[in-house]
Amino acid sequence: MQTSDHQNSGGIHQFYHQPVRKLEPCCLSEVQVLDNNECPDNGIQQSHISFGAYNEQYFTLESGPVSAGYIVCDSSPSDGSFSSNRSPFSPQGSQSYLSDPHHSPDNVSGSPLSGSSVVDDGNELRHKLRELELSLLGPDSDTTDSCNCSFRSGVLPQAASISRWNMVEMIPRLDLKQVLVACAKAVSENDMSMTAELMGLLEQMVSVTGEPIQRLGAYMLEGLRARLESSGSIIYKALKCKEPTGPELLSYMHILYQICPFYKFAYMSANVVIGEAIKNEPRIHIIDFQIAQGSQWVSLIQALACRPGGPPFIRITGVDDSDSAYARGGGLDMVGLRLSKVAESCNVPFEFHPAGMSGCEVELDNLRIYQGEALAVNFPYMLHHMPDESVSTRNHRDRLLRLIKSLQPKVVTLVEQESNTNTSAFLPRFIETLDYYNAMYESIDVARPRDDKQRISAEQHCVARDIVNIIACEGAERVERHELLGKWRSRFAMAGFTPYPLSSLVSVAIKDMLKDYSQNFWLQERNGALYLSWKNRALATSCAWV
Repeated sequence: MQTSDHQNSGGIHQFYHQPVRKLEPCCLSEVQVLDNNECPDNGIQQSHISFGAYNEQYFTLESGPVSAGYIVCDSSPSDGSFSSNRSPFSPQGSQSYLSDPHHSPDNVSGSPLSGSSVVDDGNELRHKLRELELSLLGPDSDTTDSCNCSFRSGVLPQAASISRWNMVEMIPRLDLKQVLVACAKAVSENDMSMTAELMGLLEQMVSVTGEPIQRLGAYMLEGLRARLESSGSIIYKALKCKEPTGPELLSYMHILYQICPFYKFAYMSANVVIGEAIKNEPRIHIIDFQIAQGSQWVSLIQALACRPGGPPFIRITGVDDSDSAYARGGGLDMVGLRLSKVAESCNVPFEFHPAGMSGCEVELDNLRIYQGEALAVNFPYMLHHMPDESVSTRNHRDRLLRLIKSLQPKVVTLVEQESNTNTSAFLPRFIETLDYYNAMYESIDVARPRDDKQRISAEQHCVARDIVNIIACEGAERVERHELLGKWRSRFAMAGFTPYPLSSLVSVAIKDMLKDYSQNFWLQERNGALYLSWKNRALATSCAWV
């Protein structure tokens, strides 16, 4: 046993890299141990953790009234809108390996891990997993009234019996990124002994109130646990058992709207492009494939009301999954009523058509296309939710693009995460997610204190479940399937589209908006598209097609 201890210790010591500030443990999602089920493959009993489920809801953020042109600015949480059942974030580069800006393809494993722990038999491994479980939940858990899920607040007990080394002394010398990647590698290789050891280390290293990498690490660790338990889809719908109310979701998304420019980037770039494309048209039809509260179009209606010669007739078709009614507090009729009142106040002829369905369900008959109307189509952070050929034989992603092209639109706007997590294998996908979200968490870190409860809630309910979905789910259950702009270009070209040139007004509007955020955010125009970046990492892109 001493020889085995020495070998294992050598493996862990490969993760020593740099000092880490004093770390505090974190309490992750609310869980409840239901039973022990025997695994049919290896006969090992593993404790299954159940995350209380509730109906999937859409996160909604409202943008606010505009100050000029077609640009959307923020106001109160009740005044604007961005709705999605997922948050609009994801990474760049087909293989983004940790902090390497060049994304070297040579670093395939992403980890120096070469050896694995060996246990004497299944009983020892079962004991180790049980100890790991207890370190997460605590020896006695209270049951919440709201969701029948156990929740352990405060400090997690140290998983001392899991590890053969003195973890407390080792932690300050370990590199958290490397340990996360090593744990993901162990999971991908089904090395349960090494997985248990590394999860025990990670529990002591992550914290939802810590540095950006510690906060991200807390949810990536949760994703790895969910992958082992095959519970990723459940957690995606209910990352925490206590379901936030619709107003709470609006509040959380408004927090992100204030401290991150991702939503404004989408609204402003699309509004300026569409406004220019239809500026001389007497009848306008806008199809928004993620209508949310509809607030993005308030500014456009107001701007077109002042058009020389009188306002045009405007018709908006709002496509949105009916589940988003939870966050709105009602169906799409509420959106139509709100926009109708805005148009009436501006003396703009207006009509709203609700299409309460997902993009996968949209057919030609749902869109009410009429001759003589200039058509503009908006895809804000939603196409990556459409399953493609790797998931479904129907390939809704390309089907929807072909459908829209057949309508001969004046312009189609696309805003997406610059990421490659669609068809990537698990380990490269994990590394890509780690790289991207680390940049995103860094950008949040400069705007809010680390112990800010509102920030913690916003990250938990609006960002963390996307991370869990990317890491824990496969097949149709993995709905966060991002692609790089190069791949989107190929899809649009195959559907018959050609690039629509962006005017200088678009970049001017975005650069002016970025003045309200950290200087580490910057905008680059490249090959007819706009790239929003944090430091050297592209986070989102905006482009247009015709």
